[in-house]
Amino acid sequence: MEPWQWPEEEWRRRVGHIRAGRSLKPESWPDGKRCAVALSFDSDHETNELRDGGNSIGRMSWGQYGHRVGVPRILDILKREGVPASFFVPAVAAKLYPDEQRRVIAEGHEIGLHGWIHEVNSTLPEAIERDLHFRAADALEEITGVRAVGMRTPSWDFSAATLKIQRELGLVYDSSLMADNDPYELVEDGEPTGIVELPVEWIRDDAPYFNMNRFQALRPYTPPTAVLDIFLREFEGAHAEGGLFLLTMHPHVTGYRSRLFILEELIRAAKAKGDCWFATHADIARHCAKGLKPRS
Repeated sequence: MEPWQWPEEEWRRRVGHIRAGRSLKPESWPDGKRCAVALSFDSDHETNELRDGGNSIGRMSWGQYGHRVGVPRILDILKREGVPASFFVPAVAAKLYPDEQRRVIAEGHEIGLHGWIHEVNSTLPEAIERDLHFRAADALEEITGVRAVGMRTPSWDFSAATLKIQRELGLVYDSSLMADNDPYELVEDGEPTGIVELPVEWIRDDAPYFNMNRFQALRPYTPPTAVLDIFLREFEGAHAEGGLFLLTMHPHVTGYRSRLFILEELIRAAKAKGDCWFATHADIARHCAKGLKPRS
């Protein structure tokens, strides 16, 4: 049947499978702070090429730049500014660069799940997706000594089984969906799950503004100063509303001399407010989970 032929129960079923439930925006952030700032970095490295079965040495060298230059520069900025962040790392990238992951943890940051090889998880059969997520969780724990409590799916999307798999993994939060600006509870087929969603958005992601693929005529079109302006406006809105500002960046995208100032300026702008809480995704999710009181 074509979608326009579906009976009402079919389109309601599709829409209703995974939904945003209760808002988990807290009445206050820790220590009376007005706004939570969640900086995150998707350390994809070579897996952007590997996940499609590619052999491009050039694209894999671009991924290596993320490890060789991008991550160290980012960690140096975070250390200098004294702010924590979350890194979402495919297991293959973590196994390629285990010392990078150990440094991330040693410096007080969080590592979250980001698939096995940056696979498009939303297209996989359930058994394969489950196997890859569990293998990834085990691999990251083996490397870092810390069990991940959150996930950002590689596709920024869910299959019909993703949330069920996250519940089996015992995750505290997800950060892949986009139903709000502020944290909310994920609901599966009408059932509250207790999993906190920390929503992402392409507007607050560096990749759409800077990605490059010459064979697909894809060219960066936004100057770094304009990207900073967009991110600052998103931050100012979150601060005005007393909510969450969540930013996604990629070491192989932002880790360049002409772009790193964006991260530095954002941190300085948030610090200048004097009332922002810089925290990992895990700490923010745990704080928001306090609002998950049983329904009467």
